[in-house]
Amino acid sequence: MRLVSVSPQRPADVVLDVRATEAGEAFRVVEKARVAGRSWARGPAADRAAGLTAMAEAVAGNRRELAGLVVREVGKPIGEALGEVDRTVAILRYYAQQCFDPYGETYPGAGGLSFTVHRPRGVAALITPWNFPLAIPVWKAAPALAFGNAVVIKPSPDATACALRLAELFAPLLPAGLCTVLPGLGETGAALVDSADLVSFTGSGEVGRQVAVAAAARGIPAQCEMGGLSASIVLPDADLDRAAGHIAAAAMGFAGQKCTATKRVLVVGDAAPFEEALLARIGGLGFGDPAEEGVAVGPVISEAARRRVLDAADGSGGRVHTAGKPPGEGWFAAPTVVAGLAPDAPLNTEEVFGPICTLTSVSDVDSAVRLANATSYGLVTALYTNDLAAAMSYVDECASGMVKVNAPTSGVDFHLPFGGEKDSGYGGREQGKAALRFYTSPRTVQLA
Repeated sequence: MRLVSVSPQRPADVVLDVRATEAGEAFRVVEKARVAGRSWARGPAADRAAGLTAMAEAVAGNRRELAGLVVREVGKPIGEALGEVDRTVAILRYYAQQCFDPYGETYPGAGGLSFTVHRPRGVAALITPWNFPLAIPVWKAAPALAFGNAVVIKPSPDATACALRLAELFAPLLPAGLCTVLPGLGETGAALVDSADLVSFTGSGEVGRQVAVAAAARGIPAQCEMGGLSASIVLPDADLDRAAGHIAAAAMGFAGQKCTATKRVLVVGDAAPFEEALLARIGGLGFGDPAEEGVAVGPVISEAARRRVLDAADGSGGRVHTAGKPPGEGWFAAPTVVAGLAPDAPLNTEEVFGPICTLTSVSDVDSAVRLANATSYGLVTALYTNDLAAAMSYVDECASGMVKVNAPTSGVDFHLPFGGEKDSGYGGREQGKAALRFYTSPRTVQLA
């Protein structure tokens, strides 16, 4: 079976046409990785740090080329694509230093010594999405490698060219078989879950639940990040212009194709002034060819994704505001705000991965928080207010893995734990110091 990746802004441009990896081949790659991982884990931390540092330098040295490939394959605007390359470099450098971090604890004993150490789990299967085609594979692979594991990456079919280019850059810098990218479809991913020692997944809720169940059946750790329907709450005393700028970018940047994108805006009190400010800010976002400087909203990833956005707006029953005219070629959907919907309307309860959000007026903050929590998702909540005490009083009420105050829902700091509650996440947090707990297993040692 062939795997074909095309450019969403120019669908006639075939970026990659490659054979999909069969299940049997995936099993063999995992076994090879397991052998390579044993030597890697036994080696000194300095060797692992040097390998990750060299990987960072390889990415930095190909910055423009990699950003151009991201633009071409997934339609990410060039400014964001360059930022993603820089972030990928920073992630690798961060985890290169974590190779030297102390880990483990000592405990009081009756005349002896009791302590814990952490050992790598083995081969990490990393199943990654298309929307961050460099950063997400690396923010999973870097800690896995830093802590002594081998990795096998199965990228989204829509971002396989980006992942394969990373593999080409990394191959001369690491032992053979330690870090492998497998082009593939669902069969390939299932084979990795059936053979690896742990699995980290980012993607849809439907597939993430399948991954979690399959991993549990084998008794291996699984970590699944499965999207969001994040809300931004605007309190009456908020700086409206600042909030509007943040929310416009968080909802529509990269055509709203981020799990942390703002999908629901809840305004406490009269929403009319904020609605006007938000629409003005959205109208000022560049919309068009993602290769052009100043463009913030490019295409969505596929024709099916475009149709979902258009159908959601057309069938919403609310007041629909669109900004900009889509170019004639490619899978473009204009930035869209839908106002006046009921709390249980589909757009307020189901994720549409595109440049569309809802705007709702609520009577008080308690009602806003209740509505923000009233979905099966729980990734990010943003609160906009000039009253810090009020904001902190609501932080504990937000049923989400992350809460931001006067900051956009989108954007993730790689040194902080990342993950969601409810249907947004399963199996623990990613990134930062939390990564050690997933990619290693603690061992208790007692000396009498």
